[in-house]
Amino acid sequence: MKRRDFLKKSAGAGLVAGAALSLGGYDKLWAAPSVNVKYDMVAVMGGTPEAMFDIGIQELGGMSSFIQKGQKVLVKPNIGWDVTPELAANTNPLLVKRIIEHCFKAGAKEVYVFDHTCDNWVSCYKNSGIEKASKSAGAKVVPGNSESYYQRIEIHGGVKLQNAKVHELLLDTDVFINVPVLKDHDSTRMTCCLKNMMGVVWDRGYWHSNNLHQCIADYALFEKKPALNIIDCYNVMVKHGPQGVSKEDVVQMKSQIITADWVAGDAAAAKMLGVETEKIEYIPIAYKMGLGNMKLDSLNIKRIKM
Repeated sequence: MKRRDFLKKSAGAGLVAGAALSLGGYDKLWAAPSVNVKYDMVAVMGGTPEAMFDIGIQELGGMSSFIQKGQKVLVKPNIGWDVTPELAANTNPLLVKRIIEHCFKAGAKEVYVFDHTCDNWVSCYKNSGIEKASKSAGAKVVPGNSESYYQRIEIHGGVKLQNAKVHELLLDTDVFINVPVLKDHDSTRMTCCLKNMMGVVWDRGYWHSNNLHQCIADYALFEKKPALNIIDCYNVMVKHGPQGVSKEDVVQMKSQIITADWVAGDAAAAKMLGVETEKIEYIPIAYKMGLGNMKLDSLNIKRIKM
């Protein structure tokens, strides 16, 4: 399916349609970078993953606004599936590499990358291209395939999820950066920021059997939240997610969303897929729990077309 056909069939889907995240007339949506303005979200379209992140993070004050010198950083992409990058089941490796480079430029002492994969972790790390990209940027890539890596934490106030076993890196690092890929999902209709946390826990089988949407929202109560959410919308799997079947499942949107508010990030991502936000059940649940803002028209959003 060609991108223009997808956008025609999905009202409001995608940045180029001019409806998603709209705060005014179309001519006001795209602009060159500005300074000294506080934005809740930056949405970029039209460049490479690296170039879009360069300009997007600049609008938020640079990575040094989120990382202090000497800190240890966890960068958490989606590496769940043993497929190559063009199938868009995993986060784009070029984006992951660029984020790591910015972390070190900001003064990070160490940067770690991991995911609790669905397929064999060695194959996922290799064939996604993320292991090579991460190591070439200087990060340490660690496994998430053994329960021994996970520690139990309490989730106070959770409706269905009162505790979970989370990867020790989440607890041991100073800064957590969430880097999901936006895509279709057969269980929740969409996977993005909030659902990417299923890759930091061990006992996710409990989530699937105990109201998955509520568990996704409940987990967001845990105090170790992402300092930044960087949503990869370069190639977007619009059907047959989360693994995909072929390149026919993928639409090239060449877009990226950056925000500290993961509920807002997911709300914007739903627009990219052309899905009403309320249809992604965990988003309004998380919003009602006070975990973020799904009302995009109340946010100060910078939109950039490269």
